[in-house]
Amino acid sequence: MRSSSRALRFAAGLALTASTLSLVTLGTAAPAQAAAICGGDVSVYGVLADGRLTYTAISPNTGDRVKTLIGPDLGFEPKAMATLNFNTVLVTSTSGALYRVDVQTNNTSLGLAGITKLWDSGWTFDKMTYDGAGHLYGTVAGQLHRYNVSQAKPAGPEHIAKHVVIDEGFVLRTLAAAGDDVLVATTSDGKLLSYQINGVGDWERSDLKTSGWSGVDSLVSPGGGLYYGRTNGGMYWYHDADPTDGKGDDIAYHPSDPVDASGWTQTLLSAFANDCTYQAPTTPPATPSSKGGTIARSEVISRALNWLARDIPYSQSAYASDPDGDHTYRTDCSGFISMAWHASTSYNTGSLPGASATIAKSDLQPGDALNTQSGHVVLFEKWVDKAAGKFSYIHESNPNDDMMRGQDYLNGGTDGNIAGHAASGYVALRYDKIVNG
Repeated sequence: MRSSSRALRFAAGLALTASTLSLVTLGTAAPAQAAAICGGDVSVYGVLADGRLTYTAISPNTGDRVKTLIGPDLGFEPKAMATLNFNTVLVTSTSGALYRVDVQTNNTSLGLAGITKLWDSGWTFDKMTYDGAGHLYGTVAGQLHRYNVSQAKPAGPEHIAKHVVIDEGFVLRTLAAAGDDVLVATTSDGKLLSYQINGVGDWERSDLKTSGWSGVDSLVSPGGGLYYGRTNGGMYWYHDADPTDGKGDDIAYHPSDPVDASGWTQTLLSAFANDCTYQAPTTPPATPSSKGGTIARSEVISRALNWLARDIPYSQSAYASDPDGDHTYRTDCSGFISMAWHASTSYNTGSLPGASATIAKSDLQPGDALNTQSGHVVLFEKWVDKAAGKFSYIHESNPNDDMMRGQDYLNGGTDGNIAGHAASGYVALRYDKIVNG
C-alpha cells in the first residue's frame, strides 16, 4: 500500500507545473504518529518561476499532500516571502518593495482579493519568515532583523514597526519560523540549527544536526516540531518529538515516504507558521530531593533561581536558607553550589571535586558546575550557542555584586576569563547525585 501511495504522490507532484487546479487525494495507509496538534492541514504558499502564486495543503499526520492550487501572477519579481496567516502573505520584490498579498479563496481554486504595496523600497532581505506570534524576521548580509507585526493585515509602518537588528553572523542557506521567536535554519555545510530569540544580542542556538542537510534548499515549518525540506525538487517531511529540548536525536525522517518525490519547483516557499503546537507528554512531577540525596537537574536550576531572585548577599561566613527553608548554606560561591545541589554540607572549591566527577566541558548540562580551585565556581545553566562554546551560568559572585547570572565562552572570550577567573583554570564537574529530569 505504501508503494501505491508513493506513486500517487509522485504523479501528484508533477501537477505543480501544470495549469489544472484539481483536488488531489492521497494514500490511505495508517497515519504516522503526529508530532504536533494542528488547526487543520499544513498550509504552504509558494511562487513559481513565472511569478504565479501557489497554495499547497499537507496532512500533518501522514505527510500526504492533499492539494495544490496555482493562482495568478503577482505582477512583480519576488525575492522573499513570509506567510502571516491563512490568507495573508508578505512578499518583497527584487527592487526592495514590500507587498501584502490577500488571498480570497484557496479551497478549490486560488484567487486573490488584492495586492497592496506597503513600502516602495528598503526591503532587501534575502530570506524572510513570520513566527505566527507577531514577529517578522529577515536576514541580509548575515544580519538578523526583527519587526513587530500588530495587525493580521498590516497597512504599513504603523502595523510593521519596532525594527531591531538582533545580531550579526546569521549566514544561513534557509530560514523558517517554528514558533514564537523560535527559528530553524540550515547552513551550506549541512547543519540544521534552532534559535531561540530573546532580544537584541540575546539569543540561543542549538545544533539539531551537524550534517546531512546541505541538500535542503528550502525549509518551512508550521510549528509544533514539524519541518518540511525541499531537496532536488522533492519535498520531505520530518517531525521532532520534542522541539523544545534543543536536541535533534529525536527527529524522525521519512525518506521513503516524502510529501512528493519531485515537482516542487517554486522559487519561494513559506508556511503558515505557529498553526501547529507542541504538547509535552504528561509526566508525574519529580519527587523533591532530600538533603544529601539524589536531585533532578530541573530542581538544581530551580533552587539556584531561588537564590538569584532573592539576591542572597555574598559572604564567606554568613548562611542563608534554601528554597524549602529547612536547611542553610554558606553564602559564597561554593556554598551556593552546595545549596543548588541540596548537598549534605557547604563544600568549598577545594572539596567540591570530592562530591563530583570531572567531565569534558563540551558535555556540560544544566546543573553541572565549572570550578577552579584558585577560588571560584559557577553553576552551568544552559548552552546559548554550543557550537561556539557560549553558555549561561549563575553564581554567587563577590561582596559587591552578590548573586548574578552571566554569559561567557568556554575559552573566556576576548579577555580569557569566566567570571573574573582564567577560563583555562576551570574544571567541569558533575555532582555524584544529580539525575536527568
